[in-house]
Amino acid sequence: MEKKSYCPVKITARAIGGKWKIVILYHLKTGTKRFAELRREIGDITERMLSQQLKELEADGLVHRKVYPEVPPRVEYSLSTYCKTLLPILDMMADWGAKHNGPSRKKPVSKSKKELQEIAI
Repeated sequence: MEKKSYCPVKITARAIGGKWKIVILYHLKTGTKRFAELRREIGDITERMLSQQLKELEADGLVHRKVYPEVPPRVEYSLSTYCKTLLPILDMMADWGAKHNGPSRKKPVSKSKKELQEIAI
């Protein structure tokens, strides 16, 4: 029987993995936002995808969703206290992206499996 290994990176990736979750969290880090405001800031995300990702982030305890009993209903999203422990990671990712994806960059960031193995050696 194979023993399951514990990998903290897998746990983090499971929580914030995917194309949109990190972007959503990054935009919420500046404060509480409504759905339309969040979609406008992100730009190229569909309403369906934003809604789905927000539901997953809420289910994972990373995003707080507050519904106001008004007509029409008003819903606001913010980072949970638990999610705020991820802020240093989001900041580091933003810094890395700013440094490595400037206008002078000619190659894509992704590396081949072979290149990654050579770096690890």
